[in-house]
Amino acid sequence: MERYKHVEGLLRGLSLLRAMNEEEGGFATVTTLADRTGLHRTTVKRLLETLHFAGYVQPAEDRRGYTLALAVRELSEGFTDEAWITQIAGPALGELVERVVWPSDFTTPQADQMVIRETTRRFSPFSFHRAMVGQRLPMLQSSAGRAFLGFCAENQREALIRHLQRGVTDRATRHALRQAVEHAARETAAVGYGWNYGGWSRQQRFGGIALPVIVDGRVLACLSVVFLIKSLSLREAENRFLSHLSHAVDRIRNGLIEMGVDREFVPGQSNH
Repeated sequence: MERYKHVEGLLRGLSLLRAMNEEEGGFATVTTLADRTGLHRTTVKRLLETLHFAGYVQPAEDRRGYTLALAVRELSEGFTDEAWITQIAGPALGELVERVVWPSDFTTPQADQMVIRETTRRFSPFSFHRAMVGQRLPMLQSSAGRAFLGFCAENQREALIRHLQRGVTDRATRHALRQAVEHAARETAAVGYGWNYGGWSRQQRFGGIALPVIVDGRVLACLSVVFLIKSLSLREAENRFLSHLSHAVDRIRNGLIEMGVDREFVPGQSNH
């Protein structure tokens, strides 16, 4: 296939849309967008005017910034995801956020990471990051990843270890990777749920607890509740969230069984 040089202007325009999507209400000023994207203010202004002409953004009523316009939603109309995520996980997450208020993420494993497939961050008043669908979480440092490691089948764990070791030739490093995975798995299994309390270097202000969704002996997904560590201790989070989390996981699991969904329908899972 012939390869073409990427169009820098298009990439910059998409970066602006992504940055605006992460702002409250889709509103942002030129200065904010310049800071978020690293682009010059003049470039940001020119791109915004182009996006305005195309119908994807519009000047705010007070003329101090721009907001996303309805045409942005049309960009996602052709995108489809697995029906079970929308039909089963979505309602369970909606019920969960009503009970715990703090945001929750529904994730599935993909290679050596967990991918957020659905989230209630846009509905929770305690959410700091709203545009999270599609974001990847580290397996060893996130509560969802640790929940997967602690309860997945042995062949799933071995597949993960092989992926982490891919390209690593040093025997000591390969051994250390295996030890890290096995330690996280043992620790999680002993506690009964996946947890993170400021251990992810990129998100040190946040903690999380997570439970796996297990069908036919395999972890298909994980469900986690995220919170600020300055607001709750890990024990407080356990006491406040774990029973509600367990109820939501049971609802998802039962829905999957009724729908007849198995691992063949789950992205990132091996069928062997």
